[in-house]
Amino acid sequence: MPSSPSRRAVIASGSALLAIAVTSCIGTPAPAPSTSAGPSIPAEPEAVFTFGTASQPLGLDPALNSDLESYRVSRQILEGLVGVDQTTGKPTPLLATEWEESDQGRAYTFTLREGVAFHDGTPFTADAVVANFNRWFNFPEALRAQAPGSSFRSVFKAHADQPELSIFKSCTAVSANVVRIELTQPFTGFLQALTLPAFAMSSPAALTAGNADVLDQTRAGQPISAYGSKPVGTGPFTLSNWDDTGLTLQTNPSYWADRGEIGTIRFVTYDHPETRLQALLDGKIDGFDGVTVGNFDKLIKRGMQIVQRDPFSVMYLGMNQEVAALKDIKIRQAVEMAIDKNALIKEFFIDNTAPATQFVPPKISGFNNNAPALGHSPEGARKRLAEAGYAGEELKFYYPLNATRPYLPTPEKVYAELSRQLTAVGFNIKPVPVDWADGYLQKVTTPGDHAFHLLGWNGSYSDADNFVGPLFGSKTGEFGYQDPQVIAKINRARGLPDGEERNELYHTINEEIATATPAVPIAFPISALALSDRVVNYPASPVLNEVFTMVRLKP
Repeated sequence: MPSSPSRRAVIASGSALLAIAVTSCIGTPAPAPSTSAGPSIPAEPEAVFTFGTASQPLGLDPALNSDLESYRVSRQILEGLVGVDQTTGKPTPLLATEWEESDQGRAYTFTLREGVAFHDGTPFTADAVVANFNRWFNFPEALRAQAPGSSFRSVFKAHADQPELSIFKSCTAVSANVVRIELTQPFTGFLQALTLPAFAMSSPAALTAGNADVLDQTRAGQPISAYGSKPVGTGPFTLSNWDDTGLTLQTNPSYWADRGEIGTIRFVTYDHPETRLQALLDGKIDGFDGVTVGNFDKLIKRGMQIVQRDPFSVMYLGMNQEVAALKDIKIRQAVEMAIDKNALIKEFFIDNTAPATQFVPPKISGFNNNAPALGHSPEGARKRLAEAGYAGEELKFYYPLNATRPYLPTPEKVYAELSRQLTAVGFNIKPVPVDWADGYLQKVTTPGDHAFHLLGWNGSYSDADNFVGPLFGSKTGEFGYQDPQVIAKINRARGLPDGEERNELYHTINEEIATATPAVPIAFPISALALSDRVVNYPASPVLNEVFTMVRLKP
């Protein structure tokens, strides 16, 4: 689709007003952001804000469910020790008011905010923090297999059943409001990692009452615990209802900070871009995420706001080396050479989306300007296939249905074009469409017969480790790829202080991953939200840290 001046102008305007710059940072806590600007806030939040989502959450226990829509909701309900400054992207006080690093980056002492209570009325204390960290560290293997979205392992490398591999050592209550976390080795991105919703604090009493580690229920076809359908945190909103159409949240009357002006949040599910668009145009919702190229012009003509986020995700074609044909690097190289990234981006992504040659976005320290790329060459792809002796073996290509993500706004269309390009050079593709709600994410990230799959990674904090670590820092069922040298370098880089040595090591890591071709990075997508003119301010964030206490509406 050709570029349109109006498309570009509208996005630039939204970006200038609302988008957040994210910078790599580690240091002392910054002051909490001021809330003095903007319209006056009513004493009791009463406004209703309705947001259209692309799918139902897979669960609301953020320690187990890390998909976009789960995090979108759980961010409103639960909070962690460390927040994200909405202007700089730096770690900022949240449930911890300050912290001190010691033992050469192997220990952190947090002073906790006093007078905070969970939604069930139980107090937030150091003992609650200890209970949460001990729960995550001791997740049993069976639970981890049921919930591959758990972030503890990607951050801390291992659980209690492999203590020799884990960088988490202990979490200890020093006093009622002071907690000390010890690591087995320095981890430069530790404070930023704590901003992940996965490390938000749950009420220990509610975890016990809801059998949080027993996934004996199902919702939208996904295993879930009783707690995962009714989480209890310290956040500004509480969950009041969850049914097949969406979720309703209510303001927390006992919230310790600014409650904003939103009294009720309604998340309504529309599983197709056109139905979300029409709901906004009809005034049924106030906004939605995942603006697509196809609905851009309609939004502009109807005077809707389009707010762009800075690119902080990567969309890729995954390849599974447990499938026999894909063990051969020449066949994986043929895949890369068959793909016309520029054509895909022009047709299906928002203007200013850039082609990707690696998995770390350009704004992150460690991005390699000279990462190797084979480029688009159908003839070269055919030559690689011939050299590998590929004889037309059928290769299953999994792709999601009824899903829109910031990194993948129209997966069915992207699949169709990628399949066409791969077939054109000689691949025998078997389409395997899977509804997102039917377990697509689990099917393609665990061992199975998926040769190819469409997916992406949205960064949660500004550190190269947040991209290469979860994807390639250990062998996974997603890629069947394991390079001990790359894994060792990733482990070393995450412990180095910010600076030239660390950046150069990530340059090397990116280069070696690109050479091995375990997957094909395709784009660093620009994502955008559509908002009605009723919305005066929306806290757009590249890392999706969008808490609705900061939404402002016209009177």
